[in-house]
Amino acid sequence: MSKRHDAIFGDVLKDLNADPVPEEDRGGTRFLRRSNALADAGEREEKVLRWVDPATCVMWARHNRAYGLLNEDNCRDLIDSIRSQGQQEFPAIVRRVQGGGYEVICGARRHFAISWLRANNYPQFRYLVEVRDLTDEEAFRLADVENRDREDISDYERARDYAAALDQYYGGRQKSMAERLEVSEGWLSRYLQLARLPEAIIAAYPSIRDIKELHARILKPFLADTKQSEAILAAAADLAKRQAAARAGNGSFIDGAQVLAKLKAASAGPREPKAKGLVFKGPSEASGITLKRQGSKLALEFSDKISEAALRSAFEAFLIHRNRG
Repeated sequence: MSKRHDAIFGDVLKDLNADPVPEEDRGGTRFLRRSNALADAGEREEKVLRWVDPATCVMWARHNRAYGLLNEDNCRDLIDSIRSQGQQEFPAIVRRVQGGGYEVICGARRHFAISWLRANNYPQFRYLVEVRDLTDEEAFRLADVENRDREDISDYERARDYAAALDQYYGGRQKSMAERLEVSEGWLSRYLQLARLPEAIIAAYPSIRDIKELHARILKPFLADTKQSEAILAAAADLAKRQAAARAGNGSFIDGAQVLAKLKAASAGPREPKAKGLVFKGPSEASGITLKRQGSKLALEFSDKISEAALRSAFEAFLIHRNRG
């Protein structure tokens, strides 16, 4: 988490453990309140924090992280940190849902980590959440700010989130969206381009987490050409079969860098076999010289072990051929 986030949440959680727990809340959800002074406006904002069972929370359908990709391995650092600290240090952002419970706007990894601990001999851990009243557009912008500088959310997850938000919240107006997110149009455009990669190419990667924004930039000019695009998509289909086989336990995965290299190579089309060249040698010689054309130039190649007599004989044969031509 960035220093900026540390400052925000550090202020929210300051003296949290010093707050008294109301008698009626003991043994159940702990309701925590704290007033936060806003110096610039001279107003006071009340933060509402709760310790809840993660089972009462669901991921927001528009959450920018693919929850299904979370596992013990890629959340191990957070699991160990929470276990070491004895509690979750920074609250997830949630909003209430109709019928009870909460919808997670920011905090999918924290939700997974707490759920994993509770299912693995640590039932005392609870999920710390900050309850807010947010519109969908506000929730989208909050989640984006929360996760934009995180390395554990992939370029493609972020790109897919931006593409959906562009139509859903900003009427397809890229400039308006960039202004609301306080980013440049060029920066946003690169991620939208990534989100528009054909599904066949996405399937060529071992995971969506292996697809980089740079990959879309590199492939863009090739995909704009019909012949090159067809060749790339054909190569992608073959790669997708190999990745699917690896998921089934047959063979190993092809990593993202290799996938990009193979797709680029496919755009060049099949290589023409190199010309063998003409060989000239004397009638009684075992070795000679090879003639190869390099554009408008001719190259003569011969072994450094060829005898002077054999070289002279071969060169005379070349001159005869050249004069005839």
